[in-house]
Amino acid sequence: MSTHIGAQPGEIAPVVLMPGDPLRAKWIAETFLEGARCYSEVRGMYGFTGTWRGQRVSVQGSGMGQPSMAIYLNELLTEYDVQSVIRVGSCGALTESLAVRDLVIASGACTDSAMNRIAFGGLDYAPVADFSLLRDAAAAAEALETEASVHVGLVFSSDSFYPARPELSARMVEYGVLAVEMEAAALYTLAAKHGRRALAICTVSDHVVTGEETTSQEREQTFGDMVEIALTAGLAAPEH
Repeated sequence: MSTHIGAQPGEIAPVVLMPGDPLRAKWIAETFLEGARCYSEVRGMYGFTGTWRGQRVSVQGSGMGQPSMAIYLNELLTEYDVQSVIRVGSCGALTESLAVRDLVIASGACTDSAMNRIAFGGLDYAPVADFSLLRDAAAAAEALETEASVHVGLVFSSDSFYPARPELSARMVEYGVLAVEMEAAALYTLAAKHGRRALAICTVSDHVVTGEETTSQEREQTFGDMVEIALTAGLAAPEH
């Protein structure tokens, strides 16, 4: 039983979806999973295990930001032997080529966080997605009938929701970064450290350029396309 999750051995499936919002975890479990059972309510960060098309899968909230994501991810990987983790979250569009409700499948994650600089002694580590999950998610997105556009590319994992220097994100756009979020870089780095698979799929919840945004209830309960893509990709990949 880990410190921040508190589940018993065997209660968490080898494939885990990780939304930041614990209420989105609850919504995913209730909407997509059969026989979903809550295995954790520690600190209000819900975790559920059920089945999707006959295969076991778990959903675990991660909280906001890389430090919070890293706590739950470390415990999933080291205490519960989780093999594949897919973040299903929201992001802010940084370029007019994206629209609100578009989907971003993150091939890699740039960051302003010091976590990797500390871990690698100042060297620049490049956090990237697992290729098999990325490939299967792109294929699932192509097969899905949705009005939203799907983009595969870089995201920027920021440590600040309200950045002191928002103009710096313009440089990221010049180098192909599509959107800003707060967790993917830590997810990809820790998965690589432990030899596991990881992917981040995000729905554009707000637009940094145009100012358009969705409501908190919409972010919690209506971003179903990315969940279906995540489930299809995560359960198509081998668990071991």
